[in-house]
Amino acid sequence: MQTEPATEADRTAAIRLKAPWIIVSCSVRDDYCVEVTFSDGTKGIVDLKTDVFSEGAGVLAGLRDPFVFARVGIVGGALTWPGGIDLAPDAMYDDIKSSAGQV
Repeated sequence: MQTEPATEADRTAAIRLKAPWIIVSCSVRDDYCVEVTFSDGTKGIVDLKTDVFSEGAGVLAGLRDPFVFARVGIVGGALTWPGGIDLAPDAMYDDIKSSAGQV
């Protein structure tokens, strides 16, 4: 019989162990790019310039200020910025794995 993890932290830890797309480190690069490393060791560069400066940028427009963009961090395995801005790591992972974005 399989049991459920007892707490939210336990459930989150269980997901991290199974999901290769969890971001474990990141660093800001030039020109609105972020280098990310995923839990399975995959590394790549995420270029956000087009998204941040598009007419339909929505909440990402808040990242146009390079000082705000540089405040990227990781919460729950996803890239996050002040103001509640975050990006889905699974889509990033798929893009990096299927393109020349790996480093």
